[in-house]
Amino acid sequence: MTALLTTNLGSTPLLGRGKVRDLYAVGDALLLVATDRISAFDHVLATGIPGKGKILTQMSLFWFNLLSDVVANHLITAQVAEFPASLQPYRDQLEGRSMLVKRAKMFPVECVARGYLAGSGWKEYKAGGTVCGIPLPAGLQDGSRLPEPVFTPATKSQDGAHDENISFAATEKLLGADVAAELRRLTLAIYRRAAGHAEAHGLILADTKFEFGTIEGGIVLADEVLTPDSSRFWEAAAWQPGGAQPSFDKQFVRDYLESIHWNKQAPAPGLPEDVVERTLAKYLEAFRRITGRDLDLAR
Repeated sequence: MTALLTTNLGSTPLLGRGKVRDLYAVGDALLLVATDRISAFDHVLATGIPGKGKILTQMSLFWFNLLSDVVANHLITAQVAEFPASLQPYRDQLEGRSMLVKRAKMFPVECVARGYLAGSGWKEYKAGGTVCGIPLPAGLQDGSRLPEPVFTPATKSQDGAHDENISFAATEKLLGADVAAELRRLTLAIYRRAAGHAEAHGLILADTKFEFGTIEGGIVLADEVLTPDSSRFWEAAAWQPGGAQPSFDKQFVRDYLESIHWNKQAPAPGLPEDVVERTLAKYLEAFRRITGRDLDLAR
């Protein structure tokens, strides 16, 4: 199977290419196409992970459905047969990896929920005992469970640089107190529902990030949801605070890039076949564990 790194939908207007998704305008709607690109350390790598875009899309669709009683979302349809006729010639690029969605006015904030200390949260805690300015108990370790899940927003980078954690007060300044409070409520409600589902399947949802926007004045959940690209899923049976946890994400990719001492500057290197295969296996395992079904990537 070959990795799909770039899409081309003929005369359909291309609005932009992100690290993973290509975005097209389709009348009043948007078309999100998840490619097989993979990024690490803020760079898109030269090698893709075949089928990764299908895994991300199908996992997002699962969560949109599971969370539909918690929050509305922007999905119109993911059935290519229901897409406009102009897109039908491109089924081979769209099948299983695309979503037709309503246009939303997006908030300029990543809504992050953390139930465990990891990543930038752990670094901030080590430096001052807080995460996004929220005081936490002393004595926590890398990978420790927090007393309660916390909302730790971040500004969305427009230039590909790393997102920057901000305080809730800064979020209120950006969005207004009422909107900030509602986004915090929704973020934590979604996290608790998703973490409970993951726990029932032997996984820990350590942290995750969401994007929200408004459609006709109502807040909706948008973009990808609770995938290994946007979330830290850990193996519950192997959880042991005090260091890095076995995870279902780009762990093998990051480990490989560190092992070759890449300077984390463009151009980004490619990946050897064994790293690609092990990464794909982890994504597929996360999909199977969370959704309870297998995914035929060849279709």
